[in-house]
Amino acid sequence: MSRVELSDLAGDGQKANQTQEHLKLEDVLPKNEKPWYKRRNLLLLNLLLLCPIMSSTTTGYDGSMLNGLQSQSQWQDYFNHPTGYRLGHLSAAPTFGQVLAFIPGGYISDKFGRRAGIAVGAALVVLGAAMQAGANSYGMFFAARFIVGFGSSISVNPSPTLLSELSYPTHRGPITTSYNIMWYSGATLAAWITYGTYWMGDSDWSWRIPSLLQAFFPIVQLMMIFFVPESPRYLIYKDKVSEARKILVKYHADGDGSSALVEFEMAEIIAAIQFEKSLKSVSYAAFFQKPNRRRLVLTVAVPFMQQMSGNGLVSYYLSLVLNSIGITSSSRQLIINGALMIYNFGIAIILTPIVPRFGRRQVFLTSTFLMTVTYVIWTVLSAINQQRDFSDPALGRGVLAMIFLYYFSYNIGLLGLPYLYLTEVLPFYLRSKGMAITQLVNGCSSIYNGYVNSIAMDAIDWKYYIVYCCIVATECVFVFFIFPETKGRTLEEVAEVFDGSSASTSVWLPSKGTEINHEEEV
Repeated sequence: MSRVELSDLAGDGQKANQTQEHLKLEDVLPKNEKPWYKRRNLLLLNLLLLCPIMSSTTTGYDGSMLNGLQSQSQWQDYFNHPTGYRLGHLSAAPTFGQVLAFIPGGYISDKFGRRAGIAVGAALVVLGAAMQAGANSYGMFFAARFIVGFGSSISVNPSPTLLSELSYPTHRGPITTSYNIMWYSGATLAAWITYGTYWMGDSDWSWRIPSLLQAFFPIVQLMMIFFVPESPRYLIYKDKVSEARKILVKYHADGDGSSALVEFEMAEIIAAIQFEKSLKSVSYAAFFQKPNRRRLVLTVAVPFMQQMSGNGLVSYYLSLVLNSIGITSSSRQLIINGALMIYNFGIAIILTPIVPRFGRRQVFLTSTFLMTVTYVIWTVLSAINQQRDFSDPALGRGVLAMIFLYYFSYNIGLLGLPYLYLTEVLPFYLRSKGMAITQLVNGCSSIYNGYVNSIAMDAIDWKYYIVYCCIVATECVFVFFIFPETKGRTLEEVAEVFDGSSASTSVWLPSKGTEINHEEEV
């Protein structure tokens, strides 16, 4: 096991050459029976962590907003009822920006810090939302959505990373899981805002108001970011050890400079970062070195599953899906969109504290299997409904039920878990670059969803669902054979799953003459 002497942190210069006991996280956690919301330091920290979480809320708002606008006759009339590739352009515009942000997103986060990435991205989203609200042509609306996608990708890159690296050790699982779950908070707001503005008559403000309100959460982020502490892992990586320690003392130990928990965390982080720095390769080429190739496969597979499991049909083209089962009323489509978002948000909230309790691999398997079952039934009912010329309302209701059950299955494994899993799989020196790759794959998959889905639905209707039945079934098999289990390990210790026992971050605390062996449950 690799050992790193941390006498500079101890202050007494004592050499750590003997082992008295092995420490685990539960050994150094403060014996405080108060719940976190009654502990000032944890309450403040968790409130500040709402800032990076809002990056997910912003992306959810964007996806649901366009869905709602497609059901608005005012928006359709203003932009001459876009269909096919013209509608695909508008759906994919944020994705083009997302792909373009691949390199700068990771660079800003690594070079200037996690907070800088969030601030730059939020400012760009505000600019894009203002342009979108003031758009007077198809081209301007497209350009505005491009800027929104570029900015949101830059802010999304460091957000889950900051959550994972800054949150209290026992809160990391639920908080990181909640990140993507808050996508539905934005989606729900957008769905009902577009429904409300639909009743404004022929006014252009029926679609301009939802577009303008897209800037709300980024503006809140820009106001909060000055109070959010930087990632301790990032600061230590930049040799700002004292600053990192002050943050951990303030937010994890409630000002106790002698906290054993802080000593534990500092030792763990420094040992891991020193080991990672010894590898010397920190470019994207590092992903092609053994054993990082497996990490690369997972970094690509997880976002692919998030975007290409059939959810893109409903996320961006619910109107087309509802048309395909005979539900064509604009107001009814908007109500269904809003109800689906509330349902998803409620399910997500219920699943947040539950999902991290189970093995990551087990949850992914359950999710993909249930998605396969519901999508097959969805496809069969859609086929029968069309063959009967939509004469049986029960079949349409059956399809709606399957859509809701499908999203329950999707939310189990592909909503909150992916970002938690990826931050566990990726070591610090690859974490920002891995998140950038994740955004790139998300972007490429979204381009497919934006263009192919609308064209395919216009051309072959329900038969297109068969493609997704095959994809989701393949994902289930892929998870079974490829995905490793990471539950029960710290961020640094997960490296042993990929790098072997030589990557262990067992470290010494010279001030106590104690070796730390990390075996806590996440």
